Amino acid sequence: MSSAIPSIRQLKYLVVLSETLNFHRASEKLFITQSTLSSGIKELETVLGVTLVERTKRRVQLTKVGSEIVKRSKTIIAEVDDLVSLTDAFKSPLSGELRMGVIPTIAPFLLPSILPLITREYPQLKLYLREDFSDRLVDQVRSGALDFALIALPYDVQGFDITKLFKDEFWWVSKDNVSYKKIKEISLKDVDLSDLLLLEEGHCLRDHSIEACASSKPYQLNNPFEASSVFTLLQMLNNGIGFTLLPEMMIKAGALRGTELIARPIAGKTPSREICLIKRKTDANEKNFELLAKLFISNQKKSSNKLGASRSKR
Repeated sequence: MSSAIPSIRQLKYLVVLSETLNFHRASEKLFITQSTLSSGIKELETVLGVTLVERTKRRVQLTKVGSEIVKRSKTIIAEVDDLVSLTDAFKSPLSGELRMGVIPTIAPFLLPSILPLITREYPQLKLYLREDFSDRLVDQVRSGALDFALIALPYDVQGFDITKLFKDEFWWVSKDNVSYKKIKEISLKDVDLSDLLLLEEGHCLRDHSIEACASSKPYQLNNPFEASSVFTLLQMLNNGIGFTLLPEMMIKAGALRGTELIARPIAGKTPSREICLIKRKTDANEKNFELLAKLFISNQKKSSNKLGASRSKR
């Protein structure tokens, strides 16, 4: 058996190639030439003594052992990155580069208020953001492609370090109507749930809304119309189509501004989601994780009184 061992560089080459299954695109992502990538993969195969990639003129695919090596390589690369992060964290907190994922139903409504605060408090920090669905962000944190992710619970985050930041209560939202003028709060038991508009599959807000309605009374999905984004959903509502449930965060951020939509608190036990920050348990960015979480919590407390109709006054 050869005494040579794979390099982190070679393992990264293989992981990126596995994501694209195309040497040209993979080399572009790695900022290297295609020949350099090809040589690096061949060197890795020589070191390991196995074929990792099947190459033909029409396609590139991983062998069975290649797929297993990719899986283990992601773990190795993540742990090496954690070692680098550990030393950086000791040098100076929240400096250098951090990669954070944010779900689409949080990013445009929370980031505009928190990013200036982060920049002011930690000017040496380069915070790279990625907006995506919860399942993809969780996978990217697990693999080491991201350091942290800002998501909403309930969601399966077993195996991660989790810091719960704040609760985000749901409000009933519909086009303004004379019949709603004197209503201060809405009971979900009294509305026709067949008029509920939802985001399409993939958005955790969709699941949270369904769960909130199902807890009030038996509910079955029968509305064929779904929105690809919150902004599309608001346009549908503004055209007088049904109602929806929106998190308080969005209303505070002015999502209804410029529309004919109104928001009302929900009567009874208020449904909510919980905003949290997650990271890998092996990630050494503990200090950065704590500091970033504190900034989110502090920012939320400062903005807690901006919504006129606060449930706490009921």
